[in-house]
Amino acid sequence: MTEYKSYRDGLPDKAGGRRPAAFLDRDGVLNVDHGYTHRPEQLEWIEGAAEAVRLLNEAGYYVFVITNQSGIARGYYDETAVESFHAHMRDDLVAHGARIDAFYYCPHHPEGIIKQLAVQCRCRKPGPGMLEQAAREWPIDTGASFLIGDKDDDLAAAATFKIRGIKFNSQIDSLPDLVRRELANCSNSQDRRPS
Repeated sequence: MTEYKSYRDGLPDKAGGRRPAAFLDRDGVLNVDHGYTHRPEQLEWIEGAAEAVRLLNEAGYYVFVITNQSGIARGYYDETAVESFHAHMRDDLVAHGARIDAFYYCPHHPEGIIKQLAVQCRCRKPGPGMLEQAAREWPIDTGASFLIGDKDDDLAAAATFKIRGIKFNSQIDSLPDLVRRELANCSNSQDRRPS
């Protein structure tokens, strides 16, 4: 399997035991999808994105961004640009009291012009590779974890990884309200688990 890239903002909290994770798609969920968004000045947050991430942080969830970045394989930009964009996102969220624990991105696309990245891979959604990598690197309680995405490929990755997938449409949904509902659902489910 060709490895994909992760950009981690912190170290796993192994002492705290397993924690649930919220896997968030990037373009169309956290930021407006302008098509191959990669420059810091292109960052336009989806309304309520920082609040939604903060709610997840306060609820004790790991927050991971998982994003297909085929623009790298297509030669539109390089991995340094993606990592700079993610650093800009991270810094802006921190200024709003919110934190992303790690960014995972797939630089591949079978039709790419960068030969070593023009491959079929397991990490490109709908494949579950980015979620699997996060689970290897962090002590995740997958039974209480979920993914929020705006495309069917996001939900397919969640299904393959055996976590709940939630479709988000920024035109009609409020991201903070969706997160609140999911946190309430997860809390109610855990309350019903046998001890």
